[in-house]
Amino acid sequence: MEEEIQKMKEIVLIYLDRSGGLQKFVHDCKKYNDSKQSYAVYRFVISINPSDIAELDATLGNYILHNPIKAAEIFQSVCFVAIKTLSLIEHLQTEAQISILLKPTHLPPLPSYVLSLSAFPFNYTSHRFYMSEGIVIAMGIVTKYTQGARFLCTEETCPFSEGFRYIRVHLPGATESATVRNDFVCSLCSSPLQEDMKFRVLGDKQIVEMIDAKVLNALKGYSNNKSHFRIQAFTVFLRDELANRMTIGNHYKIIGIPTCVQNGPQATACIEVSSVQLCKPNGPSFIGENFKYLLSLTSNSCWRFTAMLANIFASQVVPPGTYNTLKLAVLLSLVQTCEKESADYLDLLVVTSDTLVIDRLLNYSICLLPRGIRHPSSSDIFPSVSKDKHGTGSASIQAGSVLLAKGGICYIGDLSTYKKDKLELLQSVLESRTTTLFIPGKKYGEEADQQVTIPVQTNFWSYVDVDSSSKKHTPKDGFLIGQMDLSLLPSNLLDGFGLLIYDEFPSCRLSFPLVHHVLKKAINPEATLYRVSQQFRMQDYEEFILFAKNLHVEMNSEAENLIQGYYLASRRVRRDSMHGSNLSASALKILISLSKAHTKLSLRKKVLEEDALIAILLLESSLTLKHGKSALCIEPNALFPFDLSNENSLHQRDIYLQKCHHHLLKFISAYGPGIHVNTNEE
Repeated sequence: MEEEIQKMKEIVLIYLDRSGGLQKFVHDCKKYNDSKQSYAVYRFVISINPSDIAELDATLGNYILHNPIKAAEIFQSVCFVAIKTLSLIEHLQTEAQISILLKPTHLPPLPSYVLSLSAFPFNYTSHRFYMSEGIVIAMGIVTKYTQGARFLCTEETCPFSEGFRYIRVHLPGATESATVRNDFVCSLCSSPLQEDMKFRVLGDKQIVEMIDAKVLNALKGYSNNKSHFRIQAFTVFLRDELANRMTIGNHYKIIGIPTCVQNGPQATACIEVSSVQLCKPNGPSFIGENFKYLLSLTSNSCWRFTAMLANIFASQVVPPGTYNTLKLAVLLSLVQTCEKESADYLDLLVVTSDTLVIDRLLNYSICLLPRGIRHPSSSDIFPSVSKDKHGTGSASIQAGSVLLAKGGICYIGDLSTYKKDKLELLQSVLESRTTTLFIPGKKYGEEADQQVTIPVQTNFWSYVDVDSSSKKHTPKDGFLIGQMDLSLLPSNLLDGFGLLIYDEFPSCRLSFPLVHHVLKKAINPEATLYRVSQQFRMQDYEEFILFAKNLHVEMNSEAENLIQGYYLASRRVRRDSMHGSNLSASALKILISLSKAHTKLSLRKKVLEEDALIAILLLESSLTLKHGKSALCIEPNALFPFDLSNENSLHQRDIYLQKCHHHLLKFISAYGPGIHVNTNEE
């Protein structure tokens, strides 16, 4: 065995020399030596590639993967000899003073190295490296822990009453009491040991709660996935240089050592993390053949492809041809989801009297994204602060639905069910795209109060029931043409949502297909009622949306001029002497976001005037619901004035939209003097 250990030490030296680790180690030693201070513990982080080491020596590679604590002792011995031989640290006395932390760059891509809490059993007794993936759902504030400590024998005549014989360092899974206690005794004379407080070394510690990414499927309102699995959060410990390396709501791949931490009568399974890597989902580099064929059929118009998409979308939930304006808005919002802080957000508020169908449609739609979350009424929408449950007494930030939906959609249901304080908080988040938490220091064992600001990177969907609105409030007199009674909600909150959609059928005859659809589905939920449902499946839409949302689009100068002209003209038209302009400051951002979304949905990379026109018609419809008709005077169902049943109806829609474009140019020239837009005459 001694020969084997000696051989592994030689391999360690060869590997450190070849990988550049020895040079980094010498550099780290120089920093300790230059400080001229005597430390109890000298800590070194060594990055190792298990594949390279296994090629040099299989036994050492096996030690690193399956017995990392023993492997660290071999590295510790080699590093101590190197320091003494090369005189790298003047004050170092014993090998016990060296603490080695091995950080593998990766693990073998085999099932036995993957740790999942949705699988049984959970092996926390092996104390070896595993890799795991998950989403951060709670994060504690950074606190201190004892990284290392020096103990001395209390018997003055004992040789171990001085020097660095008794050094205790933190090991994976160890609690604070395992490192620092008052019942240690001397191995030579059995006298009690006492800590030399001058040499205690403190480090940073952060406790994080994670869940398996598959759990998000359970937080969606509707899913075709019938599989069942266990949902359980797991605790990870981030120490020293890894503290604050994670962000709440993000998806990470971690490598660490699982262990069991005893906290009073309870035992908690946790992972001591060695490395952290952010997981970013890659969108598919393809779309389905049926979408390509549909795109080729509609290539002679900038409007037909998105019209057909909206017409056939969600045929599993509502009949094709119904709720087209809402379905187009939903698709636009879906492709405007990303995790960038300066994203073009697109929030939807649906005004409806048929909440059951709308709820089904929105539930279906959020399932097309990896991060589509249906907010459960029993939990918090926004992050909250609670006391850490691992016995530290420090503050822990819980994610809430909105951070779990990072880069996706947070569907919060019926707004009329929320109390005033929740609505005010929602309004604040919609305006600033951040949420702020106050952490009182006295309550959580800190010296000072803290204020944490967290970015909110998600689109919000909600609906309001007009029937419940009319029951709770007496309708006001003096409504303008096209205006709805929305007094149930604060006007600032309505402005916070990018689009207000009134989801009413254009004609009564469309109600029969819906009734037929609902009855058929009630009798046979698994039935496929329409051929188009087989041609464009839910999975096809998932791939299409992931492809479209990752397209990078740029604004065309003509589209910019059209948007700017409409915005300025609308500010002048929608104005009263008491309150000034009715158009919110965010309207311009919403127009740009809608235009880009329509471009992405059309699978183009340049925003054209045709995209800007769709955006303007959608926003004008929204403004009409809030403030009544303006001089632009669009139809109630501006984007889909009639059925899209054949080629001729698509052609008629194109002619209608061209007329809308011409009407819009006249509106801009009349009410936006000084704005130059291209006209047909030019």
